[in-house]
Amino acid sequence: MPGGHTQTLRPFLWRASKLYPDTEIVSRDHDGISRTTYSEYAGRTAQLANALDDHGIEHEDRVATFCWNTERHYETYFGVPSMGAQLHTINPLLPDEHVRYIVDNADDELIFVDPSLAEKLAGAAEGAEEFDGVDFVVMGDEGVEALDAPDYESFLDGHDTEYDWPDLPSDQPAGMCYTSGTTGKPKGVEYTQSMLWSHTMTTLTPQGIPMEDDDVVMPVVPMFHVNAWGMPFTATAAGSKHVYPGPSPDPEDIAMLIEEEGVTVTAGVPTVWLGLMEYCEDNEVDLSSLDRIIVGGSAAPKSMIRWFDNRGVEVLHAWGMTEMSPIGSVSQLKSDLEDAGYETQLDKRGKQGIMVPGIEYKIIDENDEEIAWDGEEFGELHVRGPTITKEYFERPEANEEDFEDGWLKTGDVVSVDPDGYIQIVDRAKDVIKSGGEWISSVELENAIMAHDDVSEATVVGVPHEKWQERPVAFVVPAERADRDTLEEGIMELLRDEYPKWWLPDAIEYIEEVPKTATGKFSKKDLREQYSGDRLLAGNTPDEAAPGQDD
Repeated sequence: MPGGHTQTLRPFLWRASKLYPDTEIVSRDHDGISRTTYSEYAGRTAQLANALDDHGIEHEDRVATFCWNTERHYETYFGVPSMGAQLHTINPLLPDEHVRYIVDNADDELIFVDPSLAEKLAGAAEGAEEFDGVDFVVMGDEGVEALDAPDYESFLDGHDTEYDWPDLPSDQPAGMCYTSGTTGKPKGVEYTQSMLWSHTMTTLTPQGIPMEDDDVVMPVVPMFHVNAWGMPFTATAAGSKHVYPGPSPDPEDIAMLIEEEGVTVTAGVPTVWLGLMEYCEDNEVDLSSLDRIIVGGSAAPKSMIRWFDNRGVEVLHAWGMTEMSPIGSVSQLKSDLEDAGYETQLDKRGKQGIMVPGIEYKIIDENDEEIAWDGEEFGELHVRGPTITKEYFERPEANEEDFEDGWLKTGDVVSVDPDGYIQIVDRAKDVIKSGGEWISSVELENAIMAHDDVSEATVVGVPHEKWQERPVAFVVPAERADRDTLEEGIMELLRDEYPKWWLPDAIEYIEEVPKTATGKFSKKDLREQYSGDRLLAGNTPDEAAPGQDD
């Protein structure tokens, strides 16, 4: 078996094509639903590798994608890294300035682009020296007006469905992804063959995100975002059926694919599942095939977990980072909690969970001391392991700041309970410091989103003339909500759980919480959009000030 003696991706596809040749790969695209099998897919990846050879792509050259979640995009996942090149997935939702920077920094040779994104990419490339020498292929069966480039089927046409796959070393660069760049320029993270192999094996374990050969796996999380959390690799290793939801799926598309394809495992950010929940409330949707939903990117509200529990669907809360390939922890219940009460279990499942096998971590406080696992103390999470990068690509200043003695300093402020469950208190930059005391914006957000009439909510720290910072909540009311009574209902809910000095000084109604290019809530945008002077002018009553009550 080619490459079988090292930790590389290729054996996963070899296994799937030999043991499960007729298992389907389903894709929703611009022309409807398409279907293929592992056996056919193996031939297509070989054609792609041959085509890349003919194009002049060599070992360690970077081949980029600017695509949605489709079958053709999936072909690059094995075709590119298995022939020795490096797959660089570009987020098409980034500003043109960031796209130009990323293409230039990565030194991409070739970019595969979805037809619906060709105009966007052409706009970023027009007149930009960063794109000098970069070639394009349109991921369809015909060209598009926006780009003078061959279509994908023509690019593959005539090439052999067999390929002499090379024996690659485990440290061969295989993938690349850039952080979202919310604070400065995006940072490149390279993945070696062994990092992606290790991540696949780690997530296949019972304490990761296990998949079986009878599972039907649908990653809604974008394939341009840290390899769709590694799910295309994991599903292939397991021999699962793949379902790709295509360009910008809405809740109706997601519900349709779950019903018609019998999806058992799916994954995405909380906003995806909040949208599906609202759609299900107004429409007849059969979720009976669905076993579990992987939620990541931001915290899964307990109300969401309850909603799916009531419909027989398990919500697995996961946490990770681009730098970690990306899964770090999953809220799997340990065996000694299986007989615990539902509320205890729900409390554990609402946390970011326990670290997956292979990752070591420590929590460091402001005094550079490790904290106790008591669920009360908190500090910055540091991690290391075989799936975690040791440095950023060509960013020495960031390397000096974010890495220390082999540890990645995540920037997440966390606590750990006695059972080892991690809970993110906040990003280091988002935790609210009010009167010398810390307030978790994440915890307040989860509590607010537990209100039945709240669709989305986020909390930010706003400058305050007396208390340094105070929390302000930005709430998207559900369509059915009575806005005249909602604010008091939210405050009443919070008063039952938190001290007065934790309560938001203001609740602002907005139409939508701004999102980052990967679907996470963008607090940076809200801070810029709403000035502290307009919202807060020292009006926090003393009885609600930090340290005034318990």
